[in-house]
Amino acid sequence: METAFQIALIVVSALLALLVLMHKGKGGGLSDMFGGGMQSSVGGSSVAERNLDRITVVVGLVWAAIVVVLGLLMKS
Repeated sequence: METAFQIALIVVSALLALLVLMHKGKGGGLSDMFGGGMQSSVGGSSVAERNLDRITVVVGLVWAAIVVVLGLLMKS
């Protein structure tokens, strides 16, 4: 059971990293260095951005829950 949660943690971690990288930069910093500072109409609408925010929050909560469950499994 512990192995299943470890595999799930790896998959969810990769998905979370991908989702975070998909977010549009808010200006300044390292996001400009990787092209985040360029304005583009291909970026999508505000609805798509809000949906991406919601999905990222849900995946983050799932990631946190898996970490807690793994901690409890390893403790016992």
